[in-house]
Amino acid sequence: MAQPPHNDNTHPPSHDLLTPESFDDLARCAATIREQIRKVIVGQDVIVEQLLTAVFCHGHVLIVGVPGLAKTLLVRTLAKCLNLSFSRIQFTPDMMPSDVLGTELIQQNRDSGERSLKFIPGPVFANIILADEINRTPPKTQSALLECMAEHQVSVAGSTRALDAPFIVVATQNPIEQEGTYPLPEAQLDRFMLGLWMDYPSRSEERLITADIDRFNEQAVEPVFGKDELLHIRQMIAAVPVSEHVVDHAVDLVRATRPGDESCHADLVRPYVAWGAGPRAAQHLVLQARCLAALEGRPTPAAADVRKAAMPVLRHRLVLNYTAIGERLTTRDIIDRVLSTVAEPQYDEPQQTQTWLR
Repeated sequence: MAQPPHNDNTHPPSHDLLTPESFDDLARCAATIREQIRKVIVGQDVIVEQLLTAVFCHGHVLIVGVPGLAKTLLVRTLAKCLNLSFSRIQFTPDMMPSDVLGTELIQQNRDSGERSLKFIPGPVFANIILADEINRTPPKTQSALLECMAEHQVSVAGSTRALDAPFIVVATQNPIEQEGTYPLPEAQLDRFMLGLWMDYPSRSEERLITADIDRFNEQAVEPVFGKDELLHIRQMIAAVPVSEHVVDHAVDLVRATRPGDESCHADLVRPYVAWGAGPRAAQHLVLQARCLAALEGRPTPAAADVRKAAMPVLRHRLVLNYTAIGERLTTRDIIDRVLSTVAEPQYDEPQQTQTWLR
């Protein structure tokens, strides 16, 4: 992995959160969480790792996968490991915003006979929300969840109520059945930090799942730490300094997905993309790179971390045109082409100056 250029005259900003001990603690906690998840989940190591990094960053996640891959079990287990409140919402075509956010009901005092409005919170009032088959509910209900994701608050009957931190939405979609679904608008897709595609287990993993079904006991999962520690991890990741060349590389990758930008490849990318990724994608690339570096005990991310984060960060943000659909190209194919056309920065010549960004 390429490392950023070193300069003896320039130092990253000191921060009490960024100590060798804090990096060791983070790596140890992550390893313990993975161990707890393996008690109930077989395989899916890449998905587990990416989901864990998103939760450490307090980012929302979209998981696309066929039924039966333990998506619900994975998210519920992770919530238990982190000792966070968990709520599962099964989205249906007849679901209303009040079914998600909550509603106000008229209640009468038995003694005085006076009537008053009482707010009954909906399932969205939890730390980790599993929005199961989110594309099966109408846009009106989807937009209600969008406010929660964007603003971390709920608006009902003219009143606004804050959601407890951390607030993380993990939404799922079934890629097979499209009848009776409502595709998520680009504005909502952009709110998800990562888009993960969950595949079938390998033959050996599936055999293990089939042969010893009683081996995997969800009750055996133990909490690793709690809400306060997770908030501290988020602050730590946000404090990881990022050099200018890493930020530039993230911006270059994102701009190379936009057909109207001069950096977009005229033959490999531009003819197939209707809309590219927005500025929030670059922010999420850098944030994910920070987390990847911190988990490996490195005080600052390299451009290679940005490239590693590119697929889950960008995959759900690109809109392909009919030419790409006709040639059976996917967003994964386009991102591979972007990575091949945007060169990774080289550090052969040490830079004289280096600026660290928060």
